[in-house]
Formats: sequence, C-alpha cells, structure tokens
Amino acid sequence: MTYNTIIYAVEDGILTITLNRPEALNAFNREMLSEMLDACDRADADDEVRAIIVTGAGRGFCAGADLSSGSKTFDADQRSDRQSGLRPDGGGLLTLRIYELKKPIIAAINGAAVGVGITMTLPMDIRLAADVAKFGFVFARRGIVPEACSSYFLPRVVGISQALEWCYSGKVFSAEEALAGGLVKSLHEKDALLAEARRIAEEIRDNTSPISVTLIRHMMWKMLGADHPMEAHKIDSRGIYHRGRSADAKEGIDSFLEKRPAIFTDKVSAEMPEYFPWWQQRDFS
Repeated sequence: MTYNTIIYAVEDGILTITLNRPEALNAFNREMLSEMLDACDRADADDEVRAIIVTGAGRGFCAGADLSSGSKTFDADQRSDRQSGLRPDGGGLLTLRIYELKKPIIAAINGAAVGVGITMTLPMDIRLAADVAKFGFVFARRGIVPEACSSYFLPRVVGISQALEWCYSGKVFSAEEALAGGLVKSLHEKDALLAEARRIAEEIRDNTSPISVTLIRHMMWKMLGADHPMEAHKIDSRGIYHRGRSADAKEGIDSFLEKRPAIFTDKVSAEMPEYFPWWQQRDFS
C-alpha cells in the first residue's frame, strides 16, 4: 500500500509511524484508518521490527476526527461516502488492531491529542508526551459518546473516577494534568520527545527475546479482563513450560552466566508457542 496520511520508517529495528496530515493537525479520516491498519499488519509480519513508535508531524499529534463534513461528520445516514445504518466505529477498528499487535508500541504525543487523537493511544503500551501537548475526551461537547473502545481502555489506564471526570466535562487539559492523572508516563521538551521514546524502544530491542515480549504484552493486556488470578496462573504455567524449552531460554541463561549480551534467535513470525493466541481457547491443555 502507498501511504498518503502516514509515514512508515524502520531504522535499526525500530518502526516510527508518523501521522502525516500536518495541515489538518493530523486529523483522523478513513484513509488514515486504512493506512494505520495496513501498517500494523506490515509491522507484525516483519521480524526486523522490534518496537513501534507513533508520533505526529508538525504541531499536533492528532486533533481528532476530520470535521470537514461539518454537522454530518458523525451521521452515517447523511454521508454520501458512508454506508447508512449501524457501522463499526473506525477508531474502534484501529484500537482493536493495536490491541492484537505482536510488537510493543509507544505513543510519542508531540502536540494536541483530542478525541480519537487520544483514544487511539489507549491500547498503546507506553505514552510519553511533550510538555506543550494538550488532551481532550471532548465527545460530550460534540453530542456523541467516547469511541475507539475507550470505555474499556480509559478506566483501565487511569481509573474510573478520572476517566469519568474527563469524559463528563469534555474539557481540553494540559500535559501536566495528563501526567498527574496517569494518562502519560512522563513529559519532555518537544525536541527531546522522540529521543526518549527511541531510548525505551532500544532498551527492548537490545536486551530481550522478541517472543517473550510478545507474550508479555498479551499476558498483561488480556489479564486486565480476568475474573480470578487463576487465569494468570494458567497462562503463566503454559508460558514457562513452552518457553523454558526454547533456544531463547537457553541463550538467556547462558549469556547471563557468561556475562555477555544475549543473542536471541527465535522469530515471532515462525516460532510462537502452540497455545498462542490462548484467549481464543477455553481449556487448560
């Protein structure tokens, strides 16, 4: 696919996806959705990609949905470019795809992140922000409701009380408030933001087994919906058994004992354990 609204760039095993509609503050449209979905598929299929960073071109990260259709923006029945009737929310299609990624993903929020511009980051693993960034779950002020599965993700990220306050008010708030509320991990000068995101990605790239990272990502996210720690015990036990027999596990121990960097060779594309993806199964075999 040729990309018109994003930039896809891999350097030394780290993929940077840049939302690239700077003249519109990277507003989200159907073309960007299609390109982001394709980029996720492409990254998952590429064993050279060890981590993903998502950022925005220009002043903003993503100003939310493209409102160029005016009052008809959210009314599928009145849009000539949409099928009428109930349709899957585009933001939700993206966040569900991000949720299923096999690679760790970091949001480097360089400017305004409003509406889908912030909800798209909720299933990303780590969020960093520029100190000049602004945030807003503005849906109630537009007469709609939160989308992109954010009623699932946001309370899990920041807690129910903070999630409701931000969504009830629909206010735009500062990077400092986002940090205090647990929405972002840390704040950085805008010019230093990508370097910090890359530092985290390089730590993952240089020191860990790709398959271990994939399994950890899904273990942590999927356990957020578990109703008992026994569910974690089941999947931990599978993981230790299957990965304990792997070449990467042997290399991890040998490199530690020999006091040298590990060289992990198992590939996510070919050597995931047989129980993955376990959440589509219902037994303990």
